[in-house]
Amino acid sequence: MILTLTPNPAVDQTIEMDEPLKPDTVQTSVGAKFDAGGNGINVSQFVRALGGETTATGITGGFTGYFIEQSLSEFDIPTDFCQIESRPTRISTTILAPAREGVQTSRMDDEDDLPRSEYRLLQTGPEVTEHIVDLLVETVREHDPEILNIGGSLPPGMDTAAVDRIAAAGDWETAVDIHGDVLTDLEETYEYCRPNREELEAATGITVETITDCEQAAKQLHEMGFERVIASMGSEGAVMVTPEQTLYSSAVDVEVVDTVGAGDALFAAILWAYEQGWSDEKALRAGVATAWKLVTVTGSSVRDLHPQDRIDEVRVWEMDG
Repeated sequence: MILTLTPNPAVDQTIEMDEPLKPDTVQTSVGAKFDAGGNGINVSQFVRALGGETTATGITGGFTGYFIEQSLSEFDIPTDFCQIESRPTRISTTILAPAREGVQTSRMDDEDDLPRSEYRLLQTGPEVTEHIVDLLVETVREHDPEILNIGGSLPPGMDTAAVDRIAAAGDWETAVDIHGDVLTDLEETYEYCRPNREELEAATGITVETITDCEQAAKQLHEMGFERVIASMGSEGAVMVTPEQTLYSSAVDVEVVDTVGAGDALFAAILWAYEQGWSDEKALRAGVATAWKLVTVTGSSVRDLHPQDRIDEVRVWEMDG
């Protein structure tokens, strides 16, 4: 079983406007969407869609925490969150609006090809006490998973020492997908790590512009104590550094509809594949095939993913350094 731990989940609120945002003006949106968000939560959703066994834990509070648990129940994902009373779970707001005249933006509206601006408002999350960390350790021990995935940002009051403590509390394999500047402070040995380009740069100081740069940075992370580093490069593919070899898979040429959650889908499928006993190469193929399928649909909330349908079409090379 893959247990995911999201220390700082969020309710992702997406608001759509049909006119540019204006200061000191009351405006009405044309659409709004709410989703349960957070790296670990996404991984649980994808593992479930792959047919794997998973449970989601982490820290929730208030009405927004209740919303997250109810949302996951709709996807038949068991939850066992630790409750915090100080504040509700944070809300992360994204506002999509037509760009103001003269504003440069690379985002386009899908229907009328008009330039759009994206505004993001992120809350920090509730303060975490040592008592809550104790509860997280107890919860993970009770579930005793084969693989524990700790993902997302750390809330106020929770540091890397707490992450190390959770990872070392049992015999499970631990995967981490947290911010790059935090990765370097971890002291335990971790079996899996999934940085993106920006996180690689923050963790290693290496400017990652090419696949060779990515390989160099991923190997540096491997030497820091991460047994397998799965570095996602978006449209340029993914690099996997293992104790025996370094593998590269290019991204598949498909019509991309939505890239939200693609990196989490890649990681979830790789962890799921390892739980099945698959090899490094086949696990990477499964990850790329799953991300490939996800980007062809809208949104990251999916119920069925079958990487076997296209896994043989994914090409993997061994890099010679």
